Amino acid sequence: MEPQNLTAVSEFLLLGLPEDRELQPLLFGLFLSMYLITVFGNLLIILAVSSDPYLHTPMYFFLSNLSLTDIGFISTTLPKILVNIQTQKKSITYVGCLTQVSFFYLLGCLDCMFLTAMAYDRFVAICHPLNYRVIMNPRLCGLLVLISFFFSLLDSLLHISMVSQLTFCTDVQIPSFFCDPPQLFKLACSDTSTNIILIYCIGAIFGVVPVSGILLSYTRIVSSILKVSSSGGKYKAFSTCGSHLSVVCLFYGTGLGVYLSSAVPSSSRKSVVISVMYTMVTSMLNPFVYSLRNRDIKRALWRLLGMSA
Repeated sequence: MEPQNLTAVSEFLLLGLPEDRELQPLLFGLFLSMYLITVFGNLLIILAVSSDPYLHTPMYFFLSNLSLTDIGFISTTLPKILVNIQTQKKSITYVGCLTQVSFFYLLGCLDCMFLTAMAYDRFVAICHPLNYRVIMNPRLCGLLVLISFFFSLLDSLLHISMVSQLTFCTDVQIPSFFCDPPQLFKLACSDTSTNIILIYCIGAIFGVVPVSGILLSYTRIVSSILKVSSSGGKYKAFSTCGSHLSVVCLFYGTGLGVYLSSAVPSSSRKSVVISVMYTMVTSMLNPFVYSLRNRDIKRALWRLLGMSA
């Protein structure tokens, strides 16, 4: 690459959304509705947990932290999309892009860590019910949150350090609706083969370790449940894990789709759809999964709405 083709990049162009102006009002209404539903639904979960003393348990403590993280996760990308659609612009500044990358990986990793902590909580509750309150004490819960934040911050700093060292050419068009490091590596003029290998190794580590913890917890959970003699006891034990398993499958299923779509060549439209599922739909559906499948949450929500009325 010739030196004169290099430039100090001040902004990027996000080309992930269709350019058809007739579709833009529809997309704006759709994305705005998704954002409001996500924020409102997760805020209701947080308010319900904080206002109901019966829900002041480790499981709902992690759930409220997960809801708060989901609000931040969707706020990393969706408001910028709404602004770009409304102003008919597709640009994002270099600093804005780095900020988006840092918060995207910080909050995305926090989601993984909180889901892992919730799986461990269910493991202790089902496999060691008599010692549950002793093991899952407030000190351990607070420590798990701090550890989750530490590793998420480390993941974010590793990604932002690699992106900030890239040198870009004049072509700064990103075929996505947010700044994604694998897409940014494709725009770089310098050799990024080492960075690409490193970023996928980091993604594998921060993805595989939480998944391994979740699988190990549920392997022990299923083994304990199968030893229960009564069918009612088995159903009650499985029902306490149903909501969490649904969220785990949704989050990691769409996350794996994003990971594979960036590693394997695919159509840009398919990649955008998978990214929308991962960055928006998962955060929006979490409150519905937990509220519809959890009697305690539904009871707390009805009390909260009754008090508001």
